[in-house]
Amino acid sequence: MKFKEALGIDVSKKTIDVQLHLAGIHYKFDNKVKGYKTLLAWVKKQTGLSLDQLLICFEHTGLYSLPLAVFLSEQKIIFCMESALQIKRSLGLTRGKNDRIDAQRIAEYAYLRREQLKPFVLPSINVLKLQKLLSLRERMVKQRAGFMGSIKEYKAMLKQKEHKLMFSVHKKTIHFLSKQIDILEKEMIDLIQADELMKELYNLMVSVKGVGLILASNLLVVTNCFRGFTDSRKFACYAGIAPFEKQSGTSLKTKSRVSHYANKKIKSLLNLSASSAVQADPELKAYYQRRVEDGKSRMSTLNIVRNKIVHRIFAVVKRGTPYVTLYQHAA
Repeated sequence: MKFKEALGIDVSKKTIDVQLHLAGIHYKFDNKVKGYKTLLAWVKKQTGLSLDQLLICFEHTGLYSLPLAVFLSEQKIIFCMESALQIKRSLGLTRGKNDRIDAQRIAEYAYLRREQLKPFVLPSINVLKLQKLLSLRERMVKQRAGFMGSIKEYKAMLKQKEHKLMFSVHKKTIHFLSKQIDILEKEMIDLIQADELMKELYNLMVSVKGVGLILASNLLVVTNCFRGFTDSRKFACYAGIAPFEKQSGTSLKTKSRVSHYANKKIKSLLNLSASSAVQADPELKAYYQRRVEDGKSRMSTLNIVRNKIVHRIFAVVKRGTPYVTLYQHAA
């Protein structure tokens, strides 16, 4: 379908600012179902186009953009949901910022890239539930880490006999948060096991050494059950573990390095996964030790292991069979 117009939407908590790119018309609607219906009627009146001739684009803003995405998906209307950083960097140097300007910039971005942008596919209800559970768990883990750090400082500086209540409250809070985290993780497992597709993908992923519940669950969410990413190299780039060279003529040439533009949470989880894998997987352990003994950097070697894990995950998902360790059978 050849899109004849682009609609940029800047989503905030209570309202959405919209901009028709070619028409140059701006308007504001409520960020709720009634406002979305009014928006569709307004677009038809202003453009005279059918909705399949209109490319709708807005930033991924989590909870604020989710109701709009759900509504458009239910209406079977094509739309794109892009990262704010991608839109910002694509437009070069810009000055000024408000909701109307943001809507204009999103509309311009969508129209200029109307042939390249891919329609957004809304995750299933279970994937969205898993995403919320992961978000809540992450918040609780951070809170628990804060209390654990505080009690460690107290032990170094204060006498427990003189501050019994302070230590008691901290210990009880840590215990409570740990218990709630366990409950959340059990709920995550139950949710995955109840969904046939997620269950199958999860079992394939955890067959790879170093991959556990949290990494596998996050991969289900960020890849939309491997619909959003089908290529391991593209995902490695997204996760910030793919090295890129930096070279220009004869004056600039540096070692290949990973980019800081990445999904930092996934990158961190892959780092933990790699650290675990070099202990649990005989093949990766031998590989890691051999490179380190040869004088190679530990971090670069660990990054190679992270890439190996990503490639293994995508391989088992594509193949549909669990990972088999062949190193132990080698002569």
